[in-house]
Amino acid sequence: MLLCVSASHKTASFELLERLSVPSSPVAPLITEHGGECVQGAVVVATCNRFEAYVDMDEPVTAGVALGVEATLAAIESATGVPARELEGSYTVLGGSEVAEHLFAVASGLESVVVGEGEIAGQVRRALTESREQGTTSAELERLFQRASEAQRGVKNSTAIGRAGRSLVRLGLELASSRIADWSTQRVLLVGTGAYAAATVAALRDQGAENISVHSPSGRAAKFAAKHGLHAVSAETFPMAVAHADLVITCTTSEHHVVSAATFAAGRTAVEAAAPAATGCPVDHSGRRLVIDLGLPRNVDPDVATVPGVDLLDLETIRLHAPLEELQATDAARDLVRDAARRFVSVGERKNITPAVVALRAHVFGVLDAEVARVRARGDEGGQTEQALRHLVGVLLHTPTTRAHELAETGRADEYIDALSALFGIEVADSTASAERPVADAG
Repeated sequence: MLLCVSASHKTASFELLERLSVPSSPVAPLITEHGGECVQGAVVVATCNRFEAYVDMDEPVTAGVALGVEATLAAIESATGVPARELEGSYTVLGGSEVAEHLFAVASGLESVVVGEGEIAGQVRRALTESREQGTTSAELERLFQRASEAQRGVKNSTAIGRAGRSLVRLGLELASSRIADWSTQRVLLVGTGAYAAATVAALRDQGAENISVHSPSGRAAKFAAKHGLHAVSAETFPMAVAHADLVITCTTSEHHVVSAATFAAGRTAVEAAAPAATGCPVDHSGRRLVIDLGLPRNVDPDVATVPGVDLLDLETIRLHAPLEELQATDAARDLVRDAARRFVSVGERKNITPAVVALRAHVFGVLDAEVARVRARGDEGGQTEQALRHLVGVLLHTPTTRAHELAETGRADEYIDALSALFGIEVADSTASAERPVADAG
């Protein structure tokens, strides 16, 4: 059984999501550890808007939900220090067929702050990759996340959702545009070199920004700058670059603040100490300057808002300005997601009923083989009787096999299994449990 424990911008505060974003160790392995043999696999999707654990349980529905949630909350507490009692009321639990529809909607950007934002698709794919590297994925989770990527591509190619390149980055820049007359004159400093940074560079250039520098707290600025045609800023000159910039955008995974009021103070001191010829321009700018913090946890110390002439725009503020959904496009996208989820569940149900179909066929073919043996003993010249018997059995099995798949797809597999037990004395419970247990796949 699949299970999803989800805390998102719809259910949890920004402060709580920020605390969940800095685990001391990967959460997925801890879920499998706390869940023991009941947990077959776990994948964790953690972004600036959500923290979700997808868990593959080897337990009946009645027990699986409680065990899976308990293992997940225990893992979160171990990794982040956030106790389960603080999470109460801030997360939702989905089980069974609901899990596929939810993940497909998440991957398609339908559950994002900015509906249709494109970054989430890559984050979902990376979550599966990380799970493979940690050895916590499973056959069913692999199937779930691979179908999620397919659903996302279908939504992107068939609807208006996602075509406008919407994202938190672009929304932040749109908010900044209200105070920027000419982007080509702006000195922009980007702090961070990950996937989000690349999306930010693209969004900045779409706005018309030309003077973009980049700094990496982890020392990867030179390589990133060479790839994207930017100017790299070293750690030594970083404070001065901050003081010079009209716009500072941070998007790192650092667990500590990379920009603070002290950074501005140090930069101004450095500029004032330098000769005008060395600096190339005075430190004072006409108009106010802006710092956009896209990091989670926060990359920018809130005290930056107290620096004279500087405004701070963080994720929490950007969310308040998120546009309303485009209803028609969103409805079409959700229809595609629901269809994809139904197909996912249908295939899963067919897999789960397979042991029962195999058990029925084994029983019938056992009876057939015994009868064929008797026919041969009496003399079946040319094998015509055997051929007729085998043809008859094939015809008779066709309808029960078809009905098995039909019943499974409508959630009535148990009725089929009960009927086999009542009519033929065939017990398939153990076989079914074995078939429902995905084989662990370390990727």
